[in-house]
Amino acid sequence: MFTRVANFCRKVLSREESEAANAVARPQMTVIPREQHAISRKDISENALKVLYRLNKAGYEAYLVGGGVRDLLLGKKPKDFDVTTSATPEQVRKLFRNCRLVGRRFRLAHVMFGPEIIEVATFRGHHEETQSDRTTSQRGQNGMLLRDNIFGSIEEDAQRRDFTINSLYYSVADFTVRDYVGGMQDLEKGVIRLIGDPETRYREDPVRMLRAVRFAAKLSMRISEETAEPIPRLATLINDVPPARLFEESLKLLQAGYGFDTYKLLREYNLFQPLFPTITRYFTEEGDSSMERIISQVFKNTDNRIRNDMRVNPAFLFAAMFWYPLLEMAQKITQESGLTYHDAFALAMNEVLDEACRSLAIPKRITSLVRDIWQLQLRMSRRQGKRAWKLMEHPKFRAAYDLLALRAEAERNTELQRLTQWWGEFQVAAPPAQKDMLTNLDDEPDTRRRHRRPRKRAPRRESNKA
Repeated sequence: MFTRVANFCRKVLSREESEAANAVARPQMTVIPREQHAISRKDISENALKVLYRLNKAGYEAYLVGGGVRDLLLGKKPKDFDVTTSATPEQVRKLFRNCRLVGRRFRLAHVMFGPEIIEVATFRGHHEETQSDRTTSQRGQNGMLLRDNIFGSIEEDAQRRDFTINSLYYSVADFTVRDYVGGMQDLEKGVIRLIGDPETRYREDPVRMLRAVRFAAKLSMRISEETAEPIPRLATLINDVPPARLFEESLKLLQAGYGFDTYKLLREYNLFQPLFPTITRYFTEEGDSSMERIISQVFKNTDNRIRNDMRVNPAFLFAAMFWYPLLEMAQKITQESGLTYHDAFALAMNEVLDEACRSLAIPKRITSLVRDIWQLQLRMSRRQGKRAWKLMEHPKFRAAYDLLALRAEAERNTELQRLTQWWGEFQVAAPPAQKDMLTNLDDEPDTRRRHRRPRKRAPRRESNKA
């Protein structure tokens, strides 16, 4: 009996000490009044406001949170708006007929207004090592959170978010911004800082390392020293993330208008390798190989297209990035198997794409387009007769031409540069001029023209005559 009482007292004392330590370490909540911040309701989606007002009217706490608040404070236009609330997902669904519940790792409510989706999350709580919590919270052996449906208060929710600049809460009830973790100060200083112990938070969700790099590139901020330090040595944890999720993250990283800066940071923190192991094997110390030049240029071109509101296709990005590993693989297969280059090239496409998909679950609709762009590279030099016109009719001809131009620039190859110039002129020329251009090609040898083998004559039948 005495032992039980002693153990109980020890648990109570240790809990009080832990709470006291957390209270000292945790920054005091700061309320920024309306006149001291730049957020205005006219810059917030009407649908997000509807969700906030209805939750408040029903008696629940509700705040705009995350990237939407951060971007509004920076004077940027948010891409989407997220809401956090004291209401559980089931309670949110009862308030909105246009609501569906999603997510296994953490249950979320999606309130749908046509094409716009307002994501509503319940305040998250801290993890407790009790038997009752194991049904709602589950970790893997490496510390990764596999299931995380523990609800809590707004103060706990602020501590559970990833970065301080994403842990700012805007209230439509009194138009204030609430800051529980020093996010406003980091936002003003331009610092990306993880909340809590960085190594523990990265192990909970390794994608946070990618998010740190993405925000640093997107917002032109620096990653704080304690947040950056563990990333290079924990980068291999990215291999534990499902490939489908990594594919979505790769698009956010590389196709959002700041791909080149992101690419440099990914290499700096050893994060490019787990995403693209095939490519990383061909990196050089000088960083000036043809492959590295074409990757840098394709990111710069993609960033420019996005800034000019032009469409971008991930298939072209992947076709350019994996082009030189493809050539190396095709050459290797040719030497080892004795196959024709065309057959070896087809096998190499399968090998390279299969390996890429083991890291990133690239959908088949994209890999099919990548194959088309690659195969057209072999046909670009064959222009005689009607081949040039037929090639231009291919749906992916323009993408193939753009890759040809990138190759000519990256390799600094005179022959490729002449071929690129010819196709550039041919596309815009009038039909009579195109005929003249094709006629002039007759004087040039077509090195890829196939020659027919002479037919073997059937052996003469011997006469039966004696």
